[in-house]
Amino acid sequence: MRGARPPFDSWEAAHFARTLLAGLDLRVHHDTRAVTFYNAPNADLLRHHHENLPEKLARQHVNPHVPWLYNFQLDFRFK
Repeated sequence: MRGARPPFDSWEAAHFARTLLAGLDLRVHHDTRAVTFYNAPNADLLRHHHENLPEKLARQHVNPHVPWLYNFQLDFRFK
């Protein structure tokens, strides 16, 4: 993978799925898809950029609704 950093650069698809995707929980709250990552690597860095994403986008005058996601908003949690 170009630009990837360890440990991700040596992962195969099965390892990626087990390590990252197995810890996902997806829920719908009104017009928002809430994605919770459990045990995500670098969670503090991800949390800083992605938690409360709809509010962050709205403050920047960016529409937080994602057209290809049936106009839902997308928000993230890291636990």
